[in-house]
Amino acid sequence: MLKLLRDNMTPEPVAQPELIGMASPADKGDFVLTLYLYRVSENGESRRNEPLPRGNGMLQHPPMAVDLHYILTAYSNADLQSRTLDEHRIIGRALQIMYDHAIVRTPYLQGSLADSGEELRVALEPLSADALSGMWNFGETPYRLTVPIRVGPVLIDSTRIKSATRVVERHIRLEDKNRT
Repeated sequence: MLKLLRDNMTPEPVAQPELIGMASPADKGDFVLTLYLYRVSENGESRRNEPLPRGNGMLQHPPMAVDLHYILTAYSNADLQSRTLDEHRIIGRALQIMYDHAIVRTPYLQGSLADSGEELRVALEPLSADALSGMWNFGETPYRLTVPIRVGPVLIDSTRIKSATRVVERHIRLEDKNRT
């Protein structure tokens, strides 16, 4: 998500890619736009039950499917009169990018996600205003415009591997049930 936002939001409305980062709203530093992972939940719809073959008679337990829940927050250093408008422009552009990239694929996936060939779906998270303001429990930090998003499913490989041999011989025994 970070690469997607950095590639598509600079130089306008954010001057430099380094001003978009992952940080808590309480510790935003110099960022203009932050992504903050606030929750991870299991994605039951994408759950897999079958073990995966790993060669040489080995089977790996299926991966765990999770959704990542983020809040996206904009910050502007503009003067008081134009700060809110500036933050709305930043959030609006971020929403356009997520809408246009509702399914995230390579080159925006990195590491093991890129190698797996998986796709991630991005969607707005339907949260109430009370739930959002409850997340802003950072002491003296005032509430800011925040957009909750859900990204997933992310598949996390299991480390459990067991050996399994193929069936190479079978024995069938037939019996007449009426025979005493």
